[in-house]
Amino acid sequence: MEKESKKAVVLLSGGLDSATVLAIAQAKGYECHTMSFDYGQRHRAELVAAECVSRSSGAKTHRMMEMNMHAIGGSALTDDSIDVPVSGVDKENIPVTYVPARNTIFLSYALGLAEVLQADDIFIGVNAVDYSGYPDCRPDYIAAYEKMANLATKAGIEGHKMHIQTPLIDLTKAEIIQAGVKLGVDYSKTVSCYQADENGAACGICDSCRLRKQGFKHAGVDDPTIYAPNR
Repeated sequence: MEKESKKAVVLLSGGLDSATVLAIAQAKGYECHTMSFDYGQRHRAELVAAECVSRSSGAKTHRMMEMNMHAIGGSALTDDSIDVPVSGVDKENIPVTYVPARNTIFLSYALGLAEVLQADDIFIGVNAVDYSGYPDCRPDYIAAYEKMANLATKAGIEGHKMHIQTPLIDLTKAEIIQAGVKLGVDYSKTVSCYQADENGAACGICDSCRLRKQGFKHAGVDDPTIYAPNR
């Protein structure tokens, strides 16, 4: 009898990290079901990128979930009154690009889908090395969420333990890119910029663009990012 394939829900933002996570999950033999979020962020280019990456990678399904975190605000990514920082990465303080409770909400949606699909694994591209200012990217947070997930679900109670997979958490941006290149990730399809234009062209100066540029440079890989002129 043919063995049933193992399934995973992969959170896919459309950016560099999540595209790499999807490739890693597929390389591990998972049937991948991707999920992205229209949560009130500054642009939709990353959502277009997420769908493109999911489709081109051969993911089994892709879902785009809608929610209005813009109504909550409190972040440069969801509140138009807060400017996106362009002066360089501040590793001493929690950045204004931190979106309150975002990963907790995203993981909760992924957890619900995982139960429905009878998937034991959720992959998320959190990273605690290059950009450690986000409290919901720390290993302690992931461990606590996984414990909660197994207490709060029918699957967990019945012994089907849920696992939150974070394959990038201890990698530098350069190491992430090198891993992705080996797996054939086409980074030209990804959008990482916090304030990309409607075509996905990057500003080149926000914190995310700076980290991405630096990552390609240190990885010794040509940067395929399209940058908007005069920005």
